Amino acid sequence: MKLLFTNFHAGDGGGHTTYLISLARGLSGRHEVHVAAPPGSRLNREARALAGVHVLDQPYPNGLGKLLARRRARQQLSAYLAGHRFDVIHVNGSADHRLVIAAVRGLRRRPAIVLTKHNSKPMSGIGNAWRARVGTDGVIAVCDYVHRQVMASRYARCRVVTVFNGVDIDRFAPRPADTTLRAGWLAPATAEAPLLIGSNAGTASYKGWMDLVEALASLEPGWRDRLRVVLAGGLPDAEDRRRIEALGVASQVHFAGRLDDVRPLVATLDAGFVLSWDVETISFACREMMAMEKPVLVSDYAGLPENIRQGEDGWIVPARDRHAIAAALRRLVDERDQLPAMGFAARAHAEAEFGLERFIDATEAFYRELRLATLPG
Repeated sequence: MKLLFTNFHAGDGGGHTTYLISLARGLSGRHEVHVAAPPGSRLNREARALAGVHVLDQPYPNGLGKLLARRRARQQLSAYLAGHRFDVIHVNGSADHRLVIAAVRGLRRRPAIVLTKHNSKPMSGIGNAWRARVGTDGVIAVCDYVHRQVMASRYARCRVVTVFNGVDIDRFAPRPADTTLRAGWLAPATAEAPLLIGSNAGTASYKGWMDLVEALASLEPGWRDRLRVVLAGGLPDAEDRRRIEALGVASQVHFAGRLDDVRPLVATLDAGFVLSWDVETISFACREMMAMEKPVLVSDYAGLPENIRQGEDGWIVPARDRHAIAAALRRLVDERDQLPAMGFAARAHAEAEFGLERFIDATEAFYRELRLATLPG
């Protein structure tokens, strides 16, 4: 098959980029894979590093003030589609979905169009209704929660499948902790080595990391001093720093910044956390930490609980409930001797259900189903 992946993010792209690079890498040996992504984006850059993957510098201008730019972008994509007889176009957001719908007009044979629903935002409104009716043949839901959202929307008219996000469990294999990193993050030391809990899910406000910091600050000193927090992602702004200072836990919260490779950070952790309260679906970060033998504390938001076997390889708390998070932190400290066994269980869970091969094979099978369903006659 000839496959085209599109995504509108001009910058990092987060989970969208991780998702599409995993698919492009896994499928490029079996099919002809093309990626249409904004120049300078992480997706564009990483796709160019993949052998056999073709990359188009494709912007996705959005907004009424960019009509001329949108027309040029549509003309460029239309010409590219006319020059390639794609079997499937895989779109990943509203901006690229709209442009693809416009660009396929006039093609003698329209490729099947599949949309992945990556976030927990409602699929309502006239835009979604229009795209579901005129430009979507199939929808991939990345977890059961999202599948329910899709089936309650206009997209229920399409073919819908749940394909859970996969992670590279070989790349995210357990590894020894970097003792230098760990010693730095555990300072200032106490009589008992503090427990290190962290996240590679990023520092956007909806990721819930400030809820964990506030829960940490609410603990009695005897408990609070036995914990340290480390976060990968953008550095906090001045307001967040002031908040952390005011809570009195600045010396216990460390920011590693944006990392090209999060594995050394994850390897230092005793446990991970993803406490999102918006946007999130299933979380690559959670699955990566579990693959690296880390039990993970998650909120009960969207598809996050679908990762965890409560009390076996992680814990689930109500989203934004600082009291419940504080109680979970006490439990982590009190039961720290059990964390290695929970980490082994997390790795076993990842090996059984989170692997890339399952993810790629299921996605490929859906492409074939859509291609057959949309063939003329």
